[in-house]
Amino acid sequence: MPDSNSVAPQIGTIFVEDMEVGMSRAISKTIGDREIEMFAELSTDHNPVHLDDDYAKDTMFKGRIAHGMLSASLISAVIGEQLPGHGTIYMKQDLKFTAPVRPDANVTATVTVAAIDAAKRRVTLECVCTVGDTVVLKGEALVLAPSRTQT
Repeated sequence: MPDSNSVAPQIGTIFVEDMEVGMSRAISKTIGDREIEMFAELSTDHNPVHLDDDYAKDTMFKGRIAHGMLSASLISAVIGEQLPGHGTIYMKQDLKFTAPVRPDANVTATVTVAAIDAAKRRVTLECVCTVGDTVVLKGEALVLAPSRTQT
């Protein structure tokens, strides 16, 4: 269930036969203390830069930041739920982290179709996460998209 600060996603599947270059989907979510703590537990990444205010204030970030992969997981949510959606298989993901995400930031993950190889069902997706106008993460994913004709 989306939180009160989430953009309602367009859940479902877009088959490779129906995709077009430039097609895009997005999701937004506020990354608060609860999400950071839950991600730390799930990932077993308890780096104090994410969890300890006193420790984090003496780092290059001058305060706590969310796990980079927590923001990246929103890309996975778009790919798995919206574009292409249910039945998609991740093949590759390249990411570049460009700015920190602070607790209570609203992160928007946008996935855009960059290239389609319909014969192989492979789709290249541009992936960007932003907080306001600031790009915090960008990259590219390669996925195996669902097809109406797959067996």
